[in-house]
Amino acid sequence: MTWSLPEPMLAAPVDNPALPAGWAAEPKWDGYRAQLAVHTGGRVLLRSRQGTDMTGSFPEIRAAALAQLPEDTGLDGELVVWEGERLAFERLQQRLARRGKGAREAAGQWPAHYVAFDLAHVGGADLTGWAYRRRRAALEELFAERGLAAPLTLCPSTTDPAVAEQWLAWTAAGLEGLCFKRLDEPYRPVRSWKKYKVRVTTEAIVGAVTGSLAAPRTLLLGRYDRAGRLQYTGRSTTLSQTAGRTLAHLLTPAPPSAHPWNGWTFSAGWGTQRSLDVHLVQPDVVMEVAVDVARDAAGRWRHPARPHRVRTDLNPAHVPLFGE
Repeated sequence: MTWSLPEPMLAAPVDNPALPAGWAAEPKWDGYRAQLAVHTGGRVLLRSRQGTDMTGSFPEIRAAALAQLPEDTGLDGELVVWEGERLAFERLQQRLARRGKGAREAAGQWPAHYVAFDLAHVGGADLTGWAYRRRRAALEELFAERGLAAPLTLCPSTTDPAVAEQWLAWTAAGLEGLCFKRLDEPYRPVRSWKKYKVRVTTEAIVGAVTGSLAAPRTLLLGRYDRAGRLQYTGRSTTLSQTAGRTLAHLLTPAPPSAHPWNGWTFSAGWGTQRSLDVHLVQPDVVMEVAVDVARDAAGRWRHPARPHRVRTDLNPAHVPLFGE
């Protein structure tokens, strides 16, 4: 009997980290969403949320699936790579483009783990119509009975609000927040899971803008490193028209030759090749922003920061150092 992986169930963002009654919480990892299937005859498929076949890029996950999982098993989970003291999303990005010998070498240098958080198919049975609590019990049973081991990992799950709150302290290791799943809900291709991302309020220096100096659209933010050099730390979300007009009165155009970012190229987004058209400004305006905890290896914010207000009371020299 043939079967295929279901379309992935998705999550909608929420601002409240409290675990609701009747729901379970799981850690939200700084990784790459992936579904994993082992079919009859030894065929393995590791695919992204968008449906991209990633099996060839992660040979260690394919080998573990063949060695440890029974045929006709379909999992949902997260690919992660651990480097140093935290998860390294950028290593996953680098590995996606590698195949064959390059993929095998990358597996030795930056080994991946597959953190399973759902079970969609097992032993010829389609589990997508089961409630989450029943699928979760079957997933735990699969790990226990088969003795599944690294690089296959069982994602923690809890219905205890105190435990979920404790997980929010794992941000230094690469936890982005929490994912909430209703206990009685089947697995469906809808956005009815919830996700909470940890955000912190901090300060950064405006070094450039997109749009125009009269009506800035987004801000390119920076911080000084220990050597006194202004380093790019991330981009802001789109400013409202009111916020843009207010900020425009505070910005001073910078002669390119005198700006520390002269000649730099800025990407329009994480993982994209398109560059931004920017206007350099004197780095003397400090913004208070809210950012989530996802960073790349260089310490730059992976996701846009939300501007809160201009800090006219704060000297740029007193902004936290780059990477801190």
